[in-house]
Amino acid sequence: MDFDEIVEYYSKPIVRKEIVEYSRGRWIAIHTLRGGLTGLFVRYWSKTGPPLHISKEEDLDGLMKRFRGLRPRTFYASINVYSRILRREDVENPDNILYTTPIWDIDGSLEYWDKVIDVARVIVDELEKEGVSKSIYLKWSGRGIHIHLHEKAISSDVLSKHHPLDIAYSIVDYIIKKCTDKIVEIIKNVTGGERPLKVENEMDLKRVFTVPLSLHKSLDYAVICFKPNELDEFTTEWAKPDVLKHNTDWRSYSEGEADALALKAMKEIGGYFKRVGEIRTVVQTVEPTITRKVSRKPTMKVGRFQVMALLQAARYYLLTGDLEKAKSFGLNRAIFYAWAKYHGRDRIFKRKLTGREKEVEYTVERGRRLVYVGDEGAFMSERGWFIIGDKEQLPSDYDKEIARKIDSIVPYDLAWKSAVEYLKKFPKNVLLNQQKFFNEAYKRVRDIFIDKIVKVKGFDRPLS
Repeated sequence: MDFDEIVEYYSKPIVRKEIVEYSRGRWIAIHTLRGGLTGLFVRYWSKTGPPLHISKEEDLDGLMKRFRGLRPRTFYASINVYSRILRREDVENPDNILYTTPIWDIDGSLEYWDKVIDVARVIVDELEKEGVSKSIYLKWSGRGIHIHLHEKAISSDVLSKHHPLDIAYSIVDYIIKKCTDKIVEIIKNVTGGERPLKVENEMDLKRVFTVPLSLHKSLDYAVICFKPNELDEFTTEWAKPDVLKHNTDWRSYSEGEADALALKAMKEIGGYFKRVGEIRTVVQTVEPTITRKVSRKPTMKVGRFQVMALLQAARYYLLTGDLEKAKSFGLNRAIFYAWAKYHGRDRIFKRKLTGREKEVEYTVERGRRLVYVGDEGAFMSERGWFIIGDKEQLPSDYDKEIARKIDSIVPYDLAWKSAVEYLKKFPKNVLLNQQKFFNEAYKRVRDIFIDKIVKVKGFDRPLS
């Protein structure tokens, strides 16, 4: 389609209505035809302007006009529905999220679209076993399917107990894990096509998916919606821009229908914010074998979250000799930095070093106990453990979230010893300086810690 045809397509009343109604309250992104070999992905009105959003048809017209020079082709919307989208800070603040839509991403190729349908049927069947049926809809994305669970299928009562993104992430992960064996049976014999068939948990703070009736970014297909009872009838012909067999019942849901599933998934998975920095769940084919990333330990690699916690714990231990508080500090800093990644490093408590202070000093800030490790501050509970919000990071939490996961790759004792020896090579001022520690000690090894830092002589498990 040339750009004039794209403009004509987006002028269709049904297209305009569906895009606007789905996008309302969500953060919008646009993929353009111009702006380099692969086009541009635009999420803000300007370099310093507010996030893109659509609440009425005039907003859609305004975006088409504003970015006309870049030739907009595809519209995306966030998985999150926000209370307000006026400033950049609004989409950075998790407390501004009202709802999050659980979405399963099934990616594949047109050459075996029927297998994509088979995988979708497995996930839908599993959802129905969990008592969820009326609130499900599917979108043909161009090469695959996005399965949506309407965000309002989760009641306000459950949402008052858990963050919407925690719930959505857990539901998606829980169902993928339940379905893994059946999915593998379908995809293990899939060959050909330009890309592998895979199912993925893509839920994160800033994730976007194509909106209903948007055009695909490169294929001349529209993103059409259909309901589970239409799975057996679906063909890719439905998604042609001049056909648009699109079911507007994506709006339908049954409030509370997914409550039991949400609570069960939260208990099993634990939520998004607890797992930031971990490897996301993926089930996919990599010829000639199957790679299953469901256990979150798919390759012999320690995630950045674990490396951060390990090195921060070793840092604190070298400065104080207190192993138990070192574990608390390590997990605390890993959680905090995962959060700060989305909120900005300006949220880090820092002070100017004079050279006369102790390695660790206690003070009070905002009526709360604050501990400075060098120039970096972290809050501490009355019981003496590091804390985020009202939750303590206990040594036992570190053992569960960090030590055990590292131990599944290499013996934890070996990793700990290597971390301590590695940090001993740095001058003390690096351990006392938050920025130097992050850039010089952590950042340079965060992706190669096992391969380059851990001494594996005599270790009989392969590291690749």
